[in-house]
Amino acid sequence: MSLNLDDKKAVVAEIAAEVAKAQTIVVAEYRGIQVSAMTKLRAEARKQGVYLRVLKNTLARRAVQDTAFTGLSDHMVGPLVYGISADPVAAAKVLADFAKQNDKIVVKAGSYEGKVLNAAEVTQLASIPSREVLLAMLLGVMQAPVSSFARGLAALAAKKSDGAPAPEAAAVEAAPEAA
Repeated sequence: MSLNLDDKKAVVAEIAAEVAKAQTIVVAEYRGIQVSAMTKLRAEARKQGVYLRVLKNTLARRAVQDTAFTGLSDHMVGPLVYGISADPVAAAKVLADFAKQNDKIVVKAGSYEGKVLNAAEVTQLASIPSREVLLAMLLGVMQAPVSSFARGLAALAAKKSDGAPAPEAAAVEAAPEAA
């Protein structure tokens, strides 16, 4: 169904607003995919905070015009689904993971920080752990010296108390003698 000029302007404005907030755009070809599979992809994208949409390529080109994603315009050919996300990894992760499960989705290209990425680079971007996982790893690295020090002190205290009876045991032994 064709759109009239006002509808096209509205679509371009909506996509341009999403692109303005985005750090990453990933495009994938969806030729021959079943509706149920596309529904699953959209649900997964929604869950990860990725704006996923099938667009006319000319409208998408206009939406990314004069942005950091302008270089991606050369790859906007054929039936494409566009994944747009503010999280640098989310769009790549959603589409690359889904492409592993469904051979009808083929990641074509992406753009991150103004750099156009090929399919292999998008897959590499998708393999980066999420922000939460990276923060947890950093916290573990920062916490390791403190916890090692605490274990060392506990071992030292246990070693010193091996030579003398424990304070509770000494108190229990002294109590029956007093009675």
